[in-house]
Amino acid sequence: MVWWDRRPWRHDAVPAAPVSAPVANVGALNLAALTGLLPASVIAQIPETAAKFGITTNLRLAHFLAQCALESVEFTATVENLNYRAARLLAVFPKYFKGVNTATYANNPAKIANRVYANRMGNGDEASGDGFKYRGRGYIQLTGKNNYTSFTRFIGEDCVANPDLVATKYPLASAGYFFDENKIWAVCDKGADDATVRAVSARVNGNPPHAVPERTRYFKKFIKALT
Repeated sequence: MVWWDRRPWRHDAVPAAPVSAPVANVGALNLAALTGLLPASVIAQIPETAAKFGITTNLRLAHFLAQCALESVEFTATVENLNYRAARLLAVFPKYFKGVNTATYANNPAKIANRVYANRMGNGDEASGDGFKYRGRGYIQLTGKNNYTSFTRFIGEDCVANPDLVATKYPLASAGYFFDENKIWAVCDKGADDATVRAVSARVNGNPPHAVPERTRYFKKFIKALT
């Protein structure tokens, strides 16, 4: 099982994945209906991601895109932003900064990540730099060296040596991998009602999930277009 550290992080934008030729409908997926609702670079990634992870219905696709849209600020951000002020560090990461002089970490994303993610998810200690190197990337944040290693084995390209590939080349595929590893597709198949959106959201962002109304709004927009 692959686990991401799911919190409502801030994110940094990076250049979108390269845009390929216009994409027609694929199988049962009504991709043409997404034109204007999603960046072309995102639509271009859907066929390969769908094939790899069994996104065979518009219902699955709508649930998947809704979660990705929320987690990535509408597909504009693919790298976790850890640029926090001193006071905010205590509010967001009380476990890691209680009793610590936060002024020495404030507005230093690398130092913050290296502390928060040290000695877990396969990362080394704070001095190793693994926390920042393997910070969250992709439309649903892939985080930690173990998760980068697992994704590398699946995708066949070394995202451990070059973690930025997750942000630039595989932002959607890494999200599909998360759904697949955490067996979320079966939850998606339960329906298009609000309860199912909440159940999917809980698997993505913990229980109680973060920002359910927004996730529900995205889902309704995508399912309406796709069906």
